[in-house]
Amino acid sequence: MVRGEIRAILRPTRRGQTGASCSRPMGGIEMIARIIVSALVGAALLGAPAAKAQDYPSKPVRIVVGFAAGGIADLGARLLADYITRTTGQQAVVENRSGAAGTLAADTVAKAAPDGYTIGVVLNGQLVINPFVQKQMPYDALKDLLPVAGIGDAPQMIAMTAELPAKDFKEFQALAKAKPGVYTYGSAGVGSLPHLSAAEFTRQAGVQMIHVPYRGNAPAMTDLLAGRIHLISASIGTFRAGIAAGKLRILLTATKQRLPYSQDVPTSAEVGIPNYLMSVWVGMVAPAGTPQPVVQRLHALVQGMQKHEPAQKAMAAAGLELMTMSQPEFASFVKADHTRWEAIVKNAGVEKQ
Repeated sequence: MVRGEIRAILRPTRRGQTGASCSRPMGGIEMIARIIVSALVGAALLGAPAAKAQDYPSKPVRIVVGFAAGGIADLGARLLADYITRTTGQQAVVENRSGAAGTLAADTVAKAAPDGYTIGVVLNGQLVINPFVQKQMPYDALKDLLPVAGIGDAPQMIAMTAELPAKDFKEFQALAKAKPGVYTYGSAGVGSLPHLSAAEFTRQAGVQMIHVPYRGNAPAMTDLLAGRIHLISASIGTFRAGIAAGKLRILLTATKQRLPYSQDVPTSAEVGIPNYLMSVWVGMVAPAGTPQPVVQRLHALVQGMQKHEPAQKAMAAAGLELMTMSQPEFASFVKADHTRWEAIVKNAGVEKQ
């Protein structure tokens, strides 16, 4: 509605009176006219963001990842960037911003304009672990970042060196219980997910082991394969080469059901520790305040990527299982996982650093 039309509705019917200077009480028709105009203006204002969201994306999209190229977060981001570029006609660019276990990248997204043009592909540690192990958190994981979609989930496994005489979980448990404080487990560092996952395993299995922190997963794996440490928690992608070489034995998968790529490996429930459920998941987040229509569009793009066969094959090769939650379901999942990991960190006795 143009300005002239609005004036026409508001113009008094009696000669010599103007809307602004008229001193008589407003008539019924005039009151109705004003209500109609207010409703039309309000509808126009509410409709504007939605109309813009329908055109999303109308310019390049930046996807921020908190880790170097080659990991599962980077893989998820690049598969998504390729899908967005091919299906929308707008370029999506992956930006790797390593540092502070992904905190720097997550903070970049949290402080970006909430318009959908800077989004993050994150690992769960950035949202549900870092807040409990890092002293200086520049963002509130539950308030400053909006969970958009789950991308993939990499279930954790417990692997031990083949140098040990044990052949399965029960034999390893008996071995470790007989010699408390003798056997070791490695991790990517204090407070990392592999550390917390292995620590929770020892707690639930009722064994005492010594933690050996490394600067990353690679050196920890090197020592595990050489038999210098005895156990590690990681996903299948980390263990495949060692299994093929006969240098590792998988004790269990930290899942409720056996995995399609390791049907011969028992679940945590099958070995007697049903509450030991661990995984590294990959998800998309956006700055808090991102319009809901844009959030829905981003969620739909993730779903489209997950249905793309080349993406499915790449994720399966990396040990990622598809996460197929709605956006509200994913948001609830993140909140619950946040609470769960707070307890795991506390049980591990890890202090903020």
